[in-house]
Amino acid sequence: MYAKPIVDPETGERYLPVAARGAELLKTTLLNKGTAFTRKEREAFGLVGMLPDTVSPIEEQLTRVKNQIQFKATAMDRNIYLNGLMDRNEILFYRLLVENLAEMVPLIYTPTVATACRHWSKIYRRSRGIYITPRDRGKMAEVLRCRPQASRPVIVVTDNERILGIGDQGAGGMGIPIGKLALYGAGAGIHPSRLIPISLDVGTNNPELLADPVYVGYRKPRLVGDEYREFIAEFVSAVQEVYPDALLQWEDFSNRTSFENLSTYRDTLPSFNDDIQGTAAMVVAGLMAATRHIGSKISDQRIVIVGAGSAGIGIRDQVATAMVDEGSARREAEARIMTLDSRGLIVEGRPNLPPGKQKLALPLEAVRDWQIEDHPIDLRDVVRNARASVLIGVSGVPGMFTEEMVRRMALHAEFPIIMPLSNPTSHAEVTPSSAIEWTHGRAIVATGSPFPDVEYDGRTHRIGQANNVFVFPGMGLGVLAVGARQVTDRMFLAAAKALADAVGPDLVAAGQLYPSIADVRPASLAVAKAVAKQAMADGIADPMPDVDERIEEEMWFPEYLPYRPV
Repeated sequence: MYAKPIVDPETGERYLPVAARGAELLKTTLLNKGTAFTRKEREAFGLVGMLPDTVSPIEEQLTRVKNQIQFKATAMDRNIYLNGLMDRNEILFYRLLVENLAEMVPLIYTPTVATACRHWSKIYRRSRGIYITPRDRGKMAEVLRCRPQASRPVIVVTDNERILGIGDQGAGGMGIPIGKLALYGAGAGIHPSRLIPISLDVGTNNPELLADPVYVGYRKPRLVGDEYREFIAEFVSAVQEVYPDALLQWEDFSNRTSFENLSTYRDTLPSFNDDIQGTAAMVVAGLMAATRHIGSKISDQRIVIVGAGSAGIGIRDQVATAMVDEGSARREAEARIMTLDSRGLIVEGRPNLPPGKQKLALPLEAVRDWQIEDHPIDLRDVVRNARASVLIGVSGVPGMFTEEMVRRMALHAEFPIIMPLSNPTSHAEVTPSSAIEWTHGRAIVATGSPFPDVEYDGRTHRIGQANNVFVFPGMGLGVLAVGARQVTDRMFLAAAKALADAVGPDLVAAGQLYPSIADVRPASLAVAKAVAKQAMADGIADPMPDVDERIEEEMWFPEYLPYRPV
C-alpha cells in the first residue's frame, strides 16, 4: 500500500519505502511503474525478466498511452481503456489526466460516463470501490474495513437512483463515484489512496436491469421509507466509526432522498451534495463573471430556473444568497427568481404543491398583472411577462428553450445569459449555436456538457462549461487541509467568488464564463484556499498559520519516485 515519501538526510532524495516484490509489486496499482522501473529497482525488487529490456521514463509511457487511445474507435472504448489503465498504473493514469484534462475529462466523466453507467454490467472487469447492499445491514463498518485504511479520505457515495439524466442504474451507478474521485485526484491533487468510491446498492426499480442476465447488482426492488432511512443511518454511523476524519460527498440521489440525507447528516459529519450545492456554486460563479462583464450585479437580474429537482432548488437558494451578499433583502432576492417544474411556474396557491417546493413559490402579487395564456403558467409566459435576463436549464429536457423564448428574451435583455446545464450533451435545453444565432450574437452561454466554439458574424464565441469539477475538488482539498467540521453554504459562496475571480476579462469578453478545463488545478487551488479561510472565519475549523502554504503542500503531483526495499 502507499506510504508517504521519505527524504534521505544525506542525499536529499525523496523516495518511497516499498515492501512488495515481483508480481505483487506489478499488480499494486499505486506502486506499479511498469517499464519505468530502473535497472537497480528491477534487481532490488525481483523484477528482472518480468519487464521488457528498455527503461521508459513516464514521458515515453505517456506517448505510448496516447497512441493506444487513438486506436480506440469510440468515446466508450476510450473510457474502458482509461479505466483499465487506472487499474494497472494509477500514477501514469493521473499524470495523463493532469497533462490532458481538456481531452480526458469528457472521457472519464460527462458525457461518456452516462454510457458507461448504462452498460456497467456488460463492461464490468474489476471491482473498484465498495458496494454495500441490504445483505450487509448490521455489519457495514466491517465491510468498510475490508478496504485498506486511509487518513483524511474523500468518500463519494451514490445510491444510484438518479444517475445524470438517465435515471436508476442500479449497481451501474458506481461509474459516477469512480469518475468523480478521479477528478479529485487530477483536479485537486488528493492522493488516490485517499479516494473511496461507494455504491449503496439498495436495489433497483429499473426493469431492464432486473431482467438482464448479466446484471451484477442486488436483484431486488429498491429499499424505501423507514428501511431506506435505517440503511442510510447505519452507513453514516459506519463511516464515522471507520473514517472519522472523512469528507463525504452525496452524489446522484433522487430528489426524494437527496435533501433529506443532506439535511439530516450535514451537521453529523463534513458532507455535501454536489448536485445541490456544487452545481449552485458553479451557476453563481458564472453569473458573477457575466454580470461583472456587462456592468451589472446578480441582484439586478430577473432569473428563470427550469427544473425544480435537487439542482434547481440548490441553484435558487445559492443565487438568492449571492443577491443578499450584494445587499438585497432575502425576500426581495427570492422574488427575482422564478422556478418551474414539469407543471409550470411554482407560485403561491398552485394546487397540490408538494411541501418541498413551497419555499420556491413566487408570491401571487408578483404575477397578478401578468398576461397569461395557459394555466399552470408555462415557461413561455414566464419569459414574456417576467422580462427574464437569465435562463437556467436543469430540466433534462432537450430543446426546452425554444427559438420563440430566446428571441423574446433578447428583446429586453441586451446580453441574455443562457445556461443549458442538463447532462449529458443530448439533454441540453438549447445548443449554444442556436442561442447565439437567435440573439444575433448577444447571448452569453454556458453549458453543462462540453460544446465547441461557435462562429457567428465573424466572431468566435467560446462556450464555457459549467462543470462541477471547478468546485468539488477544491472544496474537498480545502475542507481536508484545515479539518473543517462542517461544509457550509458560505463556504460554497466563497468557492463561487474564487472561481469567478479565476476567469480573466479576456475569457469573459469572448463569452466564456468559466476557466478552460485544462486549468482545473489552479482553479481548484484558488477554491481550496477560499474555502479553508471561510471555514476558519466561520469557526468550524481551527485557526491555522500559513494556510495557503499548507494547501499547496497537500496537492499531490503524479510522478514516479525512487523505491527502496523495506
